[in-house]
Amino acid sequence: MNDDLLTTYQLAPSILSADFGRLEDQVRLVMEAGVRVIHVDVMDGHFVPNITIGPVVVKWIRDRVHESGGVLDVHLMIENPGRYVEAFAAAGADWINVHAEACTHLNAVLARIRAAGCKAGVTLNPATPLATIQEVTGDIDFALMMTVNPGFSGQEFIASVLPKIRRARMLLPDTVGLEVDGGIGPETIEAALDTGANLFVAGSAVFGSAAPGAAASVMIGAMENRKELAD
Repeated sequence: MNDDLLTTYQLAPSILSADFGRLEDQVRLVMEAGVRVIHVDVMDGHFVPNITIGPVVVKWIRDRVHESGGVLDVHLMIENPGRYVEAFAAAGADWINVHAEACTHLNAVLARIRAAGCKAGVTLNPATPLATIQEVTGDIDFALMMTVNPGFSGQEFIASVLPKIRRARMLLPDTVGLEVDGGIGPETIEAALDTGANLFVAGSAVFGSAAPGAAASVMIGAMENRKELAD
């Protein structure tokens, strides 16, 4: 597993917006454009008002992703996520992140993710206070801040979350990645980059495009420019 991906600038296109009739081909296109993180949104119709992907879809694309040097970032927007950690790990997940709001015993779930051989992440909804994860910053490999209310792709970016993301970067150790998910596209990625985050989930802005590879390249370019300025 390429651990450097956790703490470097990476675009993580979400297959929630992909054409599932051409899923492997669309994943190939974005990986040829330089993507190394593929985001998998899992929804159960209970924690969020939508039903999406199960472990079998992760299994379908794992070889394509891993052979290209990439990782599968599985985002469990479900109730009782601890029950499904091993199933997604066995299917090919490399990173698994769970919502703090869905975990009564968050430390135990994070430990279960790591025991399954995956990197462990915790996610906060837009209105959830950052303090919710203060006590687990030593138990995670990355944190994800939602900039939409989870459940559907194509939602408008909630800019009021930006200060929380900045505070998250100050709270988290340098070895912990910081991911932003929701409404990320060419018009919003610069604002997200300004927070200190390094991982950016984009769904409809990439797979909703007629040319997913080209769309991914535009946002990868923005991240590369930011890295050059930082250097």
